[in-house]
Amino acid sequence: MRTISFGGLAIVAAAALAAPLALGLFPRIRLPAIVLEIVLGIVIGPHVLSWVSIDTPIRVMSLLGLAFLLLLSGLEVEYDRFRGRLLRLTALGYAISFGLALLIGLGLHASGLVKSPLLVGIALSATSLGIVIPVLKDAGQVGTPFGQLVVAGASIAEIATIVLLSLFFSGEASGIGAKLVLLGLFGLFVIAVGVAVFGAEQSMRISATLLRLQDTTAEIRIRGSFLLLALFVVLAERLGLEAILGAFLAGAIVKLVDRDRTMTHPQFRQKLEAVGYGVFVPVFFVATGVRFELDALFANATNLARVPIFLAALLVARGLPALVYKSLTTRTQTLAAALLQATSLSFLVVAGQIGVQLDLIRPAAYAALVAAGLLSVLLFPLTALTLLRDAEAL
Repeated sequence: MRTISFGGLAIVAAAALAAPLALGLFPRIRLPAIVLEIVLGIVIGPHVLSWVSIDTPIRVMSLLGLAFLLLLSGLEVEYDRFRGRLLRLTALGYAISFGLALLIGLGLHASGLVKSPLLVGIALSATSLGIVIPVLKDAGQVGTPFGQLVVAGASIAEIATIVLLSLFFSGEASGIGAKLVLLGLFGLFVIAVGVAVFGAEQSMRISATLLRLQDTTAEIRIRGSFLLLALFVVLAERLGLEAILGAFLAGAIVKLVDRDRTMTHPQFRQKLEAVGYGVFVPVFFVATGVRFELDALFANATNLARVPIFLAALLVARGLPALVYKSLTTRTQTLAAALLQATSLSFLVVAGQIGVQLDLIRPAAYAALVAAGLLSVLLFPLTALTLLRDAEAL
């Protein structure tokens, strides 16, 4: 029987602990923890210190981390905001984003910098909702009309890019028509499960049982959410769709059917976030750093030059469409919204990994894409918040 070592996982866990602890000890360093987690992963990985390589325990924990990241992203979407003028403007903004991103992808493909313009276009049209929301919360902006506009725009980008990635780059089904049919079947299943879960919660007997077990060692709501996550991921894979779509929709279903969480189970969301952000998600980001092809990125000047090109592409593809918001925002808010929408990392990591697996993105291009995402998280939110604070001080 083969012995499985958890030594590498212990080092990854130490890096996952060290990142937020270091930022907590030095609060003047305004840096999202996931950036430092990826950087520490690079440092402990095979290209620097060679302390860790991706083995079975790290791979499994990393996959669970990705699943929880998408589950929690689905929980972040405020579906009540998708209506009226706000919906029209943010949908138009994303349509423009995707068009620009696709044109950029075609240009990069013609220049020989990328293999798949469509995959790069989808990746460049994404926004990291899980980064934007904490930034807005910390700035006290998430409940303002401006904050709601940015969250709605980021939410549409999150949903659309996951669906597009699953539709065009799932490995099993052949042809867009077949994938659309499978996507429709999966959607019907998700709706059916959502209706069943909502109906079960209306049952007095089931509701009373959930209340009795939710804060005991049974943690029944957490177990139910994990079952939903596993079920949707498995079904998405069986239908030839991307597992990330199943994980995201699991979070969306929990959010949609969980209407009374502040009355009967106020700690449920915090517990789910504790499991995800406290255990699994950090492993995913540290493992992303371990996988990072640092040697490929610095192999030649061409590879390194891709980083500012991808960063500029993000700013154009996601930032420029914020101009459609100008009827609802001031000039400063429009610029801040552009920077926040251009903040992207987690989806670049996911899409890039899929591209490498399908041989549609070279490892060097993937490394440059992630490096550009890291820079976007470092530069854009801080600049946006500085602009907003300066405008409020006037």
